[in-house]
Amino acid sequence: MLNALIVEDEYLAREELCYMIREHSTINILATMEDGLEAFKYLQEHEVDVVFLDINIPSIDGLLLAKNLHKSSRPPVIVFVTAYKEFAVEAFEVEAFDYILKPYNEARIINLLHKLENQATQAAKPLPADTTPAPVRTVNLSKGESIIVTQCDDIYYAEADEKFTWVFTAKDRFMMSMTLGEFITRLPVEGFFRCHRSYCVNIQKIREIAPWFNSTYLIKLYDLKAEIPVSRSNTKAFRELMRL
Repeated sequence: MLNALIVEDEYLAREELCYMIREHSTINILATMEDGLEAFKYLQEHEVDVVFLDINIPSIDGLLLAKNLHKSSRPPVIVFVTAYKEFAVEAFEVEAFDYILKPYNEARIINLLHKLENQATQAAKPLPADTTPAPVRTVNLSKGESIIVTQCDDIYYAEADEKFTWVFTAKDRFMMSMTLGEFITRLPVEGFFRCHRSYCVNIQKIREIAPWFNSTYLIKLYDLKAEIPVSRSNTKAFRELMRL
C-alpha cells in the first residue's frame, strides 16, 4: 500500500482530493498540510511514497519543495495539483509523475491513481534469482500542461535548439527546457547515439544510411521525413556502431 501526503492550502480542494483518493484507490493518506515548510519538516521524519503537491502554498512554494525533495536519497513520487498550467515545464525538471490542473476532473484523477498503484505493484514484484533490475526505459516529456511518461523506445531522435531540446516520436514532438547533453543523460546508453552536436538518434529507428559530403552520412528514419546528419568527428564511431 502506498502512503501519501497532501500539501494543499485550499480546504475544499484538499477535501475533494482526499475523498477521491479514498474512494478510488487503496492509497493511505498519512497527513494533510497547508504549509510548504511544515511539509518539508514532516518529510524529514516520515517515509512517504507519494506527495500530492500544490504549487501556490505558504512558506515554501511547491516547486521549491519538490526540488529539495528531488535531491534526497529516496525521493517520493511527486504529483502536482495546481491551478497554474504554466509551471508544467518546471515540474518536468524535478521528474514529477503527473501534473493535475484544478478544478479536478474525476476521470483524470482515477486514471492517475491507477497508474500510481500499478507502478507500485510492478516495483514490488520480486526479481528472479541471479538477475539485476532492468534499466529505466521511460522518460518524462513535457506537453503543454501535461507530463507524458514515454517509452524510450518510442523516441526517434532529439534535436538541440540553443538551450532547449526538441524530442520527436512517430506522432508528436516535445520541447524540453534543457540542453541536448542534459537530455541524453536520461536515455539508455545502449539505444541512442549522438551523431552530431545537435542530434541524438535512436539506432533502432534508422531505415537508411546515405553517403553525404566529406565521407560522412545522412540518416533517414522509419515513419519520419527527417534527415539527420552524422558529423565528421562522429563518423568513425558511427561506422563501428553500425558495422559499416
